[in-house]
Amino acid sequence: MMWLLNRREFLRASFFAAVAGSLPGPVRAATGYLFPEEDIGKGAGVESEPSYLGPHRRGDLAALGRKLHDMMSECRLCPRECLADRISGERGFCGADSELVISSAHPHFGEESGLVGSGGSGTIFFSNCSLRCAFCINWQISHRGDGSRRSIRELAGMMLRLQETGCHNINVVTPTHYLPHILLALDIAAGEGLNLPLAYNTCGWERTEILRELDGIVDIYLPDFKYFSGEMAAKYSAGAGEYPEITRAALLEMNRQVGTARPGEDGLIRRGLMIRHLVMPNNVGGSVKVMEWIAENLPGDTYVNIMSQYRPMYRAGEYPEISRRIYRSEYLEVIRAARGAGLTNLDIQG
Repeated sequence: MMWLLNRREFLRASFFAAVAGSLPGPVRAATGYLFPEEDIGKGAGVESEPSYLGPHRRGDLAALGRKLHDMMSECRLCPRECLADRISGERGFCGADSELVISSAHPHFGEESGLVGSGGSGTIFFSNCSLRCAFCINWQISHRGDGSRRSIRELAGMMLRLQETGCHNINVVTPTHYLPHILLALDIAAGEGLNLPLAYNTCGWERTEILRELDGIVDIYLPDFKYFSGEMAAKYSAGAGEYPEITRAALLEMNRQVGTARPGEDGLIRRGLMIRHLVMPNNVGGSVKVMEWIAENLPGDTYVNIMSQYRPMYRAGEYPEISRRIYRSEYLEVIRAARGAGLTNLDIQG
């Protein structure tokens, strides 16, 4: 995920209370919007609507939400497949039981420009996380589980209020362990006028079996590709040694579903895959190999955000190799590697 709150966004924190306090009435979308054709070679836009509206009208969205809710009795929503009986109150590896916990909901102006536009990305930050990285910048939310318990209907209200506020998308951050709740809330909100693209903002650690269930529902996939080495993933992300293999398979499935992210005539991205890679000190993430893999296995114009914001947070000080910020030379090396591999759609910082 991108960093949670900057100074400007902190001043928006009161928005969450307003969002959660009441469920607005139907919000009518004034116009349709543009998103790229499936034929990514043409790059032309066509008028359409968010993907989830079709499943909503057919009743499939709510049915899938109930199906995935039942899966929480022996939870297999994420690759940990911890089998916790979350429905009975047991907490999974992620730290969550069956009750929805949300940290904040607000227009976010720190995401990629194609998501932010003039009105911001409508981010909803979910508490807890199954990856549990030792260097997490939002550890109070992801590890400690800070947040407020909310109902599915309150979550639907948040989505509608973000649309009413002028956000360009609904951006669900660290969503996997609350996927049943999100789909059920999305179904309610769609019935009351929600008409924004859905962005699935994830650490990349996703079961392809679950992603296939989301085919035709998610508009934008926004995954991290953190590590190329399973050894590094296991060391810094709570034993997740299969992270690289699982994430590579997830990226291929995401690309199959939504294709390459391209902006519409207004500069906004409403459909496609947007990969994030955080450059870490001492090549912990295997950045060059990450870039080469993307170039070899996905289209050359795949959107890749090469991120330079690494900061040694949470328990990073326990590991000397990641206890500092990155050097500019480390970042530039990754950019050169990405370009040398043939990637043409890079989001470069600084």
